[in-house]
This record gives sequence, C-alpha cells and structure tokens, in this order.
Amino acid sequence: MTEKTLLMIKPDAVQRSLIGRIISRIEEKGLKIIGLKMVQLTEPSIDQLYDIHVSKSFYPILKSFINSGPVIAVAIQGNNAVKVVRKLAGITNSPDADPGTIRGDFGLDLTKNIVHASDAVDRAQYELNVFFEINELVEYELINETWIK
Repeated sequence: MTEKTLLMIKPDAVQRSLIGRIISRIEEKGLKIIGLKMVQLTEPSIDQLYDIHVSKSFYPILKSFINSGPVIAVAIQGNNAVKVVRKLAGITNSPDADPGTIRGDFGLDLTKNIVHASDAVDRAQYELNVFFEINELVEYELINETWIK
C-alpha cells in the first residue's frame, strides 16, 4: 500500500555531512522523495513534533539537541513507506542498531541517533504537517515505478 512518511535528518548528521548518504539510502530502496527542506526548528515546532515526549524526563536533552542546529525534513512516498523507512533507520538506540541501518552505521548513542522516522501512518501525517504545507509535497511518477510497486 502506498504511504507517505517523514524522515528527519537530525543536527548530528547535518554537522557530520551525512545528508547525501542518508538520502541515497532512501532512493536506492526505491522510495520516492516528494518533499525536502532544511530548517532550524523553533521551540514550539520541536514541542509539536515531539508532543508525545514533552512530559518525559529525557525531553529537555532531546529538545536541546534538536535545537542545536538545522535539520533536513524528507517527505517520502512508497509502498509500506512507514515500515520500510523505520527498517532503514534501525532501532532508536544506535549502539544496538544493526549494521547496514542508518543508525547502526552512523549513530553514536540514544540521543545522537542521526534520524527521526515516523512510526505509524497517522503519526507520519501529523509529523509531515509540522514541516510541510500541502502544496509543498510534489506528486510525480518515477520512470521505474512499475518495477518497484
């Protein structure tokens, strides 16, 4: 089933010049990028994105980290995009993530874990709305779509 999801490339990946390598993994998997932008999130935007974590003890550290530099928001579309992107990202705690995943290959710890990936279709839509207006997501066909559907 075709879905849309969000992958946010975090400040540690931006600072380490990993943007292209991460985006390449998305494209090589056969997923389609339908939106892309670099932003410096505001505190209200961070609170909106991480609304489910605001009351947790680790949230101030997470918020400070996300606020430490620009992020790259990537809107992605494809078959089972939410699940596929989560698998590409690897588990949240980078030292435990499998080699070959984005976090397993590049992540340093639980906080500096390179990317954020939406965990459900409804959550993906909510998170995409934090970064993108509806007219900023581009609908188009890839020439190879018949091979990857």
